[in-house]
Amino acid sequence: MIDRRLWLKTTSLGAGSALFAPFLRSLEAHAAGNPQLLPKRFVFIVKASGLDKFNLVPKGIKEQPRLTDVPPSGRYESKYEKGKKYRYYPKSRDKLVQFDLDGHELPDVLKPLKEYRDQLTIVQGLSAKHLKGNHTAGYGALSCANSELSPIAPTVDALLGLKHSTGPYPMFGMATNGTLRGQASKPDDSYVYPNLSAYKAGQGIAYQASPTKAFNELFGTAILSPAELKTKNLLQENLMDFLKDDAKRIRKQLSQDDKARFDAYVDTFESLQVREKRKATIKHKIKKYKPDYKKNKYTSMQHMDRMESQFELGTAALIAGLTNVITLRPDTLGTQYQGLGFGNLGLHQIGHGATLPDGTTAREMRRKVDAYHFGLIAKMVQRLKRIPEGDGTMLDNTLIVYLSCTGGEHHGGRDDWPVVMLGNVDDKMKTGQYVQLPSYGKKNHRTLANLYMAIMDAAKVSYGKHFGQIDPQIRDLDQSGPLEEIFG
Repeated sequence: MIDRRLWLKTTSLGAGSALFAPFLRSLEAHAAGNPQLLPKRFVFIVKASGLDKFNLVPKGIKEQPRLTDVPPSGRYESKYEKGKKYRYYPKSRDKLVQFDLDGHELPDVLKPLKEYRDQLTIVQGLSAKHLKGNHTAGYGALSCANSELSPIAPTVDALLGLKHSTGPYPMFGMATNGTLRGQASKPDDSYVYPNLSAYKAGQGIAYQASPTKAFNELFGTAILSPAELKTKNLLQENLMDFLKDDAKRIRKQLSQDDKARFDAYVDTFESLQVREKRKATIKHKIKKYKPDYKKNKYTSMQHMDRMESQFELGTAALIAGLTNVITLRPDTLGTQYQGLGFGNLGLHQIGHGATLPDGTTAREMRRKVDAYHFGLIAKMVQRLKRIPEGDGTMLDNTLIVYLSCTGGEHHGGRDDWPVVMLGNVDDKMKTGQYVQLPSYGKKNHRTLANLYMAIMDAAKVSYGKHFGQIDPQIRDLDQSGPLEEIFG
């Protein structure tokens, strides 16, 4: 425990405290004997084309999917990849299945995270069947509101960022492409709207698709000299003064509805100015933790290079204190995993059952994609674990959430929406466990919204009685309140 006298002596420095605010908050938390005051960080990784529930079941349990020569009558799931076998996985689960991961072998796709098995939480059987959309629930995946293309409610990542981020960005998003439904074989290279995150109705959040531009935006402040930084801020202030005067003249000529839209436009410029000033106060941290600029990788037009860049830049942004919430959209339907040996085969084709010339099936390819993503998560976790914070590390105060924007299947998987989490929030969650909820429509079935409510409860974020919209097909079931099974 840090001596409170050290904390008092440190805070008495006054003038320089703004520069060291994140470190001082860490000292304050432990001087007060309350680690709950430490920063809380969240990472959302939202993949395309479903998250295969078969790949997430630990080995050696009776609930594990098994192979049969013929599909059990009425319980056909999907064709297995070799020997014309079928996978059996009971849909009519009417009981909660919950057990510790300790003593059970992790599934192959989660092997990259075996060192952190006590911090893993695997949740199966959640639903969000009321969310519509073509191959994706769009904004609904994080808001639980039926809004694929236009945001009608805030998303969970944005709410967490508005509550907990103290840096320049409430949250920062990165994607390889814009709209998920696009079949682009090359990544985008500018800001895009992937239809995932929103601060409120009508205010979707743009994601950066270019690693180079993300690097410059996030860490460019660190390479400016004090004189250059002062000049940049002065120019921005002069520009804002000019814009405000000009805005007053324009605003007088607008209708009431147009005034509201115009005010939002002006607010964007003001927020940019505030953001740059905040960056200046943590310049020392930005400079210390900025990643080396990897030109060959950051300018590469290969999807997998872009994904690795996303994870690297996102991790560095968290460590530098630029934001406390990162959301990554690593792939879209047009993504090509050439580095995994899939050639020019796109994720959409894989989702529809394509097979490689060597006999590798779609299910095998999907398994390799999931394992690759968890490998990237493992690198993120390792770096967070190396950064001291309080009496532990940054990993102790970070929750990573991995899911798909469309549930458990390429099509029609929203009645069984798997989620994998690593980490905790204020030590309020029970980790190192597997949870399988009763199936859709059964007693005590729970929804994706209930999971988000549990995370927000732990993070002290208000959301009301429900989060998003309730599913009218199961309105007789209680859809309010947090998913209690993940609380410790």
